[in-house]
Amino acid sequence: MLTVSNLSVQFGKRILFDEVNATFTQGNCYGIIGANGAGKSTFLKILAGEIDPTSGQVILEPGKRMSVLNQNHNMFDEHTVLDTVLMGNKVLHAVKKEMDDLYADYSDENADRIGELQMQFDEMNGWNADSDAATLLSNLGINEESHYSLMADVEPKLKVRVLLAQALFGNPDVLIMDEPTNDLDFETIGWLENFLANYENTVLVVSHDRHFLDAVCTHVSDIDFGKINHYSGNYTFWYESSQLAAKQRAQQNKKAEEKKAELEEFIRRFSANVAKSKQATSRKKMIEKLNISDIKPSSRRYPAIIFEQEREAGDQILNIQGLKAISEGEPLFQNVDFNMAKGDKVVVFSKDSRATTAFYEILNGNLQADAGKFDWGITTSQAYLPADNQSFFQEDLTLVDWLRQWAKTEEERDEVYVRGFLGKMIFSGEEALKKGSVLSGGEKVRCMISRMMMLRANVLMLDEPTNHLDLESITAFNNSLKNFKGSVLFTTHDYEFAQTVGNRILELTPNGVIDRYMTFDEYLEDPKIKELRDKMYS
Repeated sequence: MLTVSNLSVQFGKRILFDEVNATFTQGNCYGIIGANGAGKSTFLKILAGEIDPTSGQVILEPGKRMSVLNQNHNMFDEHTVLDTVLMGNKVLHAVKKEMDDLYADYSDENADRIGELQMQFDEMNGWNADSDAATLLSNLGINEESHYSLMADVEPKLKVRVLLAQALFGNPDVLIMDEPTNDLDFETIGWLENFLANYENTVLVVSHDRHFLDAVCTHVSDIDFGKINHYSGNYTFWYESSQLAAKQRAQQNKKAEEKKAELEEFIRRFSANVAKSKQATSRKKMIEKLNISDIKPSSRRYPAIIFEQEREAGDQILNIQGLKAISEGEPLFQNVDFNMAKGDKVVVFSKDSRATTAFYEILNGNLQADAGKFDWGITTSQAYLPADNQSFFQEDLTLVDWLRQWAKTEEERDEVYVRGFLGKMIFSGEEALKKGSVLSGGEKVRCMISRMMMLRANVLMLDEPTNHLDLESITAFNNSLKNFKGSVLFTTHDYEFAQTVGNRILELTPNGVIDRYMTFDEYLEDPKIKELRDKMYS
């Protein structure tokens, strides 16, 4: 279906891809993974023809159509929403446009041409195109009144959905998507998971959302050392099997047959879990292809995120009474009564991200509530990871001096001690002397995590902690919070994070709160809660 032959890409002296050969076949979905900077987005742009490789070629099977999720959100501002979706199928759209133009200037001379175009249009199922596009838009949460609005008048978060509908429209043979879940709510992501899990053609996707990758991928395509290797299975299979293979490599004394038996047992257990999972079929046919020969250790480095408590908190963690926040005259949330128990790991959730951020800013004393009060337990200590960390990086300090600001004792001020925390977040050697001003978004979040580890608080607050992080850091962060013995309040767009860490859900709405002890899965699937949520937001 799609073949990459002897592909090399070089920027200056840096070799990104070196003689890559890969084939992407029909009926499979490939999750493209790799460390930050490995070239995932560049690879997709080369496949889409947006960037030329240094050498080699990309070959799409003749007669097949490729569709790419557009990243330029303002490109179609002069077109209506419906027309923007139809433009996803370029050939169909061109035929329709020529036909409309000829009809507008109808004459006997162009009647034959109109006839030819009508036949083409009919073969492409063009007469149903408008209704197909409208159905896609509705499934992605865009109501019918908006279908004839100009894209320029559509709010940015909805534009993303229109462009997603454009990419999916007309059943392309090859579908290429870079971070398709960005700015989508959990319900829409669920719809997309189901759509792609049952998609019969070829899909290539880059995503930092592990739940999404697990739901849709039949293969993982790992970019490492300038090469691309395909592995059967979804992201969790790749991650867990590569960890097992790395562990086995270190076990010199273990016999080869014992290692083989351990890998076979791992595949059997994994397959059984997939078979009974509720997830979007997980393209369940993928488990038939799982193979011991595919399991190899990965060279990927994972940060060592370990949250320890300086002291254990007592039973009183946090008490909130009648809390309210208003923005632009409208309530973000109100009537928040909440008593947090020791060991609670609370997913703080809202359809409006301004509500959750205001909630954390109030609890951290950075914002005044419009009504109500809150009290932290006297034995608690808090560490906060805000969604916007710019204020922490105003001074131009080296990372060692930056982290030293939160040292409490002379021992903690020692450079070796500080470097230990930076090293856990993969800032080793010279990297620890980088200035804060030159850090990427992901590096800044890793610094903030180092700071949180050093504070040794017993209550953690996290506002979108996975933003800017690569899959390795997200996975390590997720695992550390599952093992953390203290209490956590966190907001995330990462489904896996919410499902595996949270044991309580607190949803902030303009008309009050919903507070339930249950998993995130259970919360989203409960019909009574769904009814209550609709009411609270109306």
